[in-house]
Amino acid sequence: DILKFQKTTEEEIESLKEKKEIAMKKEIKINGMMCNHCVMHVTKALEGLNGVSSVNVSLKDNNAVIEGNSSDEDIKKAIEDAGYEVVEIK
Repeated sequence: DILKFQKTTEEEIESLKEKKEIAMKKEIKINGMMCNHCVMHVTKALEGLNGVSSVNVSLKDNNAVIEGNSSDEDIKKAIEDAGYEVVEIK
């Protein structure tokens, strides 16, 4: 019974992820940021996405860590529209 419960829970989690009802944490590697103005530009672009609840952009690490339920495609488009290159989203 415990295994059945655990399996059901995992299935429910996957279903919620597909429906974008669970906030996910994602790290985005970004090329092209050179200064704090760039960081602010990327931050504003990501904060403007529907479903994003938290944004932390690092010039030192050339990345952004976000929490929310925006799709990778929307994240990539927002960053590229701001003038920067997305290297990886994980």
